[in-house]
Order: sequence, then C-alpha cells, then structure tokens
Amino acid sequence: MTHSILIIGQSNMAGRGIMTEVEPIRNDRLRVLRNGRWCAMFCPVNPDRPFSGISLAESFIDEYSKEHDVNVGIIPCADGGTCLDQWNVGGLLYQNAVNHVKLAQRTSVVVGVLWHQGESDCQENLILEYESKFLDIMNGLRKECNLENVPFLLGGLGDFLSECEVSPYLKNYSKVNDILEKIARENDMTGFVSAKGLTSNADKLHFNSKSLREFGIRYYNEFKSFESRITYNYDNLEDYIKTELEKY
Repeated sequence: MTHSILIIGQSNMAGRGIMTEVEPIRNDRLRVLRNGRWCAMFCPVNPDRPFSGISLAESFIDEYSKEHDVNVGIIPCADGGTCLDQWNVGGLLYQNAVNHVKLAQRTSVVVGVLWHQGESDCQENLILEYESKFLDIMNGLRKECNLENVPFLLGGLGDFLSECEVSPYLKNYSKVNDILEKIARENDMTGFVSAKGLTSNADKLHFNSKSLREFGIRYYNEFKSFESRITYNYDNLEDYIKTELEKY
C-alpha cells in the first residue's frame, strides 16, 4: 500500500534548492504522482518552474518510508510566487490540489498535508487577513478531500528574509510566522514547523538545499507528534482495489 502526502504553497515548498549541493536521496520506495500514476521519485519533485530544485518533501518522505516500511509518494501542487488569494476555495490552484488528492486517493492513503507559504502575503494589509483566508483554504481542503483527521503542517518563514532586497515588505515575515503559530495552536491536527537557524540561497529568499533537507526532517518530527491520533480514509482506495480485482 502506498501512503502519500500533499505538498502545497509557494516556491519554498516546491523547492528551490540547488540539486548539486546535496547527495541525492536513494530510496526505491519513494514516489511522485505524475499523470495520475506513481512514478519513482525524481528531482525536482515539484517542477513548477524551470529552475525548480531540491524540496523539503524529499527528506520528509524518506524518513516516513524508513520508519513505516511502506512506499510513500508526493502529490506535488505547490506553485511559486503565489499569494493566498490565488489559493482561495474554488480557485484554480485550490481545485487543482483537490483534483490531485482525489486522484491519489484511488491508489494511496493520504497521510498528511505540508504547507509552506506566506512570503507573498507579507504586506501589512494582507497580513491582517491572512488567518481568515488561510482557515478557509485549510478547512475547505479537509472537508472536500476527507482529510479532517490527518496532520496539516505549516512551515515557518526563514529569518533570512529580513536581508532580502527583492521586496521591502518581506521584513514583516515574523508577523506571518506569529499567525501560523497561532493557527497551529488553535486548530486540531494542525502543527507549526520552525525554520529557526535555517539558511538560504544567495537570493536571501529561498532555503538552500542543506536547509531543505533539515526542514523536511523537522516537518516529519512534527508529523510524528500527531500519529497516535490519525485516522485515515480508506474508502476510495478500497473501491479502487475492489474494481481492479474484479478484472481478474
């Protein structure tokens, strides 16, 4: 049985780590959803841009696979540069994630959601609405995909954003982190993953490869704190298996 995780958010979830800076993960039980089928994991796992690279999801599923002795796959739906308004319920990015999750549920059990986003919402006026907008998205995904009882993990923004010259409003990153931590505290099956001490590429915007490997492990450690409370939806998978067996 394949287990799977949904990865959503913007570029730091998709992954911008330079691929030559870390050793490839070698684990033949790792998968990526591609055209509705589970393929052996390749890099970049979330090729949303020509310059996509190492993603934190790689080390997360590697740890998961080793501890659970299962095949585990990534459902890649992150998209660089996106703000919360682009992830609104019913919008294109949101619906794409819902469609991919439902497709993955035909051949796997979705065990969690990894979210990293916020750089595009660091402007003061957008920060004020971040919590309410995000809760609509998270609760919508949970309801539509029957994921109420699996962890939804929120990653913190990197401290290096204070040095980024791309946009002056990125200096507000800590306010977004405060909101993400608040959401994790106040919502069941929701966790916050700190980015403290992690470092960036030269752009001071994207986590570097070494830090992404570490970040993925931090996400997994947070995930483990919820494992005793997880209940999975097997309905779609059981229907799929039954249909396949009826062919023989």
